[in-house]
Amino acid sequence: MSFKVTIEPSGHQFACEADETILDAALRQGWVLPYGCRNGACGACMGEIVSGEVDYAGANRSALSAEDEAAGKALFCQARPLGDLVIRAREIERPAELQVKRLPARVERMTRLADDVMELGLKIPESERLAFLPGQYIDILLRDGSARAFSLANPPHRDELLELHIRHVPGGKFTDHVFNEMKPGALLRIEGPRGSFHLDEQGTLPVIMVAGGTGFAPMQAMLEHAIEDGDPRAFHLFWGARDRSGLYRDDLARSWAEAHDNIHYYPVLSEPAGEDAWTGEQGLVHEAVLRHFPDLSGFDVYVAGPPAMVDAAKRHFLEHGLPEERLHFDSFEFSAAKQGA
Repeated sequence: MSFKVTIEPSGHQFACEADETILDAALRQGWVLPYGCRNGACGACMGEIVSGEVDYAGANRSALSAEDEAAGKALFCQARPLGDLVIRAREIERPAELQVKRLPARVERMTRLADDVMELGLKIPESERLAFLPGQYIDILLRDGSARAFSLANPPHRDELLELHIRHVPGGKFTDHVFNEMKPGALLRIEGPRGSFHLDEQGTLPVIMVAGGTGFAPMQAMLEHAIEDGDPRAFHLFWGARDRSGLYRDDLARSWAEAHDNIHYYPVLSEPAGEDAWTGEQGLVHEAVLRHFPDLSGFDVYVAGPPAMVDAAKRHFLEHGLPEERLHFDSFEFSAAKQGA
């Protein structure tokens, strides 16, 4: 059975099967709604049910609070229609050349960036090209049918290898394999590009980027793309880590700031070790942002990293004048669907 879904305010319509999520149906028919983890955990896909009813059929909806649900909100990556629907959601224009592909990939390069961070360089067949936007991610498909998702750290113009920054999660099936068993030459299956978190190239406002841990990966892709494009906007990169070793590409970030007058870099450590001899910013990274920019009403803001950091940044940034439509975030949920172990 199929139901009609109408998107406000655009008026676009698409068909959604009774056993299909609203997000999957929209993407299948070319309408791109905001989304991230596709697992009900990050909240990026949350929108409003204007009319009609949905069912979650036991699916995860941890990002949907009771208050949100009472206000008519829904997680479109998990909700299935019980009849015709009218929803309110922001739509994202996707370039026509962006197609989700399932491809083989060979591990060409493995570089230990930190004790618990590994860079993988993946090579896809010469006859293929993966078109993507800076900030998007790919899924690594495992043999048991599950997926592990990681942000692309390379910009689109530097795509001879797909670059991933993988943090080791002890006990995690995939990351244990990467750190303990994987060797260059290993074959993987990937699918992508995925996600609505990407740099808005049409933006004109100054940009604040907030990265926690390996949330640096999509920021690297965005900034290298902006540099290549000659983007004149001011970019303020805040990178938070526990200690100095967590800033695994600190030299690269500093080199951007030194070479480009419009790029500014603010490393922040929450628990610097004694041997770090740290004299820079300390504390939580979102608090460092607010120390420098207490009024966020004139910025576009991009946030990527652990859920607790992203949630805190979202809450505090909106309280400091940031319009919700100018907040872009990617919560690195450790689940089978997004940034998994």
